[in-house]
Amino acid sequence: MNDEINVDVCPGYPVSWQATALNTILRGTFKPISGLLLRSDASVVAASRIVALAKKVPLRLPGHVTVEGESFGGCEGEWVRAGRELDERRVLLYFHGGAYFVCSPATHRPITWRLSVAARRPVLALDYRQGPVHTLAESLEDALAAYRCLLERGYDPADVLFAGDSAGGHLTLAALLALRDRGLPLPAAAVCLSPWTDLTDTPRRVNRLADPLIPAGRVDWLARRWTSGLDPRDPLVSPVLGDYAGLPPLMIVTGSTEVLRDEGRRVAERAREAGVPVTYEEWRRMPHVFPLLADILPEARQAFLHIARFLSAARALSAGDVPAADTSDGGSLAADLRAADPGAADLLAADLLTPAPAAGTGSAAA
Repeated sequence: MNDEINVDVCPGYPVSWQATALNTILRGTFKPISGLLLRSDASVVAASRIVALAKKVPLRLPGHVTVEGESFGGCEGEWVRAGRELDERRVLLYFHGGAYFVCSPATHRPITWRLSVAARRPVLALDYRQGPVHTLAESLEDALAAYRCLLERGYDPADVLFAGDSAGGHLTLAALLALRDRGLPLPAAAVCLSPWTDLTDTPRRVNRLADPLIPAGRVDWLARRWTSGLDPRDPLVSPVLGDYAGLPPLMIVTGSTEVLRDEGRRVAERAREAGVPVTYEEWRRMPHVFPLLADILPEARQAFLHIARFLSAARALSAGDVPAADTSDGGSLAADLRAADPGAADLLAADLLTPAPAAGTGSAAA
């Protein structure tokens, strides 16, 4: 069972025309614009306010998805439920990305509702405090407070999952390390999508030109901004430097052309060295946090089938090497999606509801 979950995977799907077109658009618009604008606190505040308007734009969701606001321990968030026969005794705690200054649970519903289906449980998406008003330490305390609140409400740690993307992937790893260091019980597994894990002053040279979305120089600038007055080599600040001994199984998903690709890969390597089972997936020519684009990209929709397979294997591993349910063809997940909302095929697309092509397995491609 450990061999099934402790693997490097380079999915062998052909790069879709949608991904090719989107990469071209992003390279000519978002990347140069963000490279010009993110140069001061004023620009960060302005960008934060612009993205906050996304909360007011109605996002089309399938009929089986419900969203309910939540307030606990001084934090805000939302419960997202999707699919059928969810196990309400279990929960996935989600930390959205956005470089620690933009986005919210509302902007990341394309991820959270699909995670609810894949994990067969409700998702609690946390609206944690962000910069430039708040610090990394305050974001981390919100994450830990949310987890403690779940435990106080009666959830067993073995029934809790963590997941996050980009800065939320950073928060996922930092929270796991902090919980372990404080001697607190850990969740059962965690999924990190394109995690941002290195906030040291090491310049990013890998994929500087290949990344269609993120200017490497702006990532470096934000890292310096958020670590001002901190030790950037502290594992809670740069989880890539952490000791992962004792942590639960991890899944790390990246794109092959991402500026942040090697940060996720290095976390996978360090975690494995510490004895943690890690599924590392590197998807060809996918942009940063491509699962967020699942309404557009076929590859993003396929990624949730891979996540479902990992979660099934992680659960079986914790249960003592009981054979995991085979979700490689998307069978049970596809059936749930059909039954939940047959009319949502335009959002889910046929490739999520039908058997997936074979994926290549082996060492991740450079």
